[in-house]
Amino acid sequence: QVQLVESGGGLVQAGGSLRLSCAASGGTFSSSAMGWFRQAPGKEREFVAAMNWIGETTYTDDSVKGRFTISRNNAKITVYLQMNSLHPEDTAVYYCAARTARYYRRSSYEYAYWGQGTQVTVSS
Repeated sequence: QVQLVESGGGLVQAGGSLRLSCAASGGTFSSSAMGWFRQAPGKEREFVAAMNWIGETTYTDDSVKGRFTISRNNAKITVYLQMNSLHPEDTAVYYCAARTARYYRRSSYEYAYWGQGTQVTVSS
């Protein structure tokens, strides 16, 4: 059974940093694109960042470009989201997601597996 488990969320002041982790298990992720999404109260889930499982190309939404970085470990079973210069508007539940295909997509509907989410709260 595929499982994605996020960790690393918490409360941080504006301008601070957090690093989210997503540990994947129970499946073969050697050819899966992985992504991070977030959902703030009363808003739809939105794309944050993703990477194809082949190569090192990463994709980030314009709202976080230059502040957030997605990466993975060499075994390709843990994905990270380094978040710097956090703003109060970054407050949301952050979700890790995996596709069953190699290339990333921005739409959450393209991702088959999801973690339970981790809360990130940025105070002003």
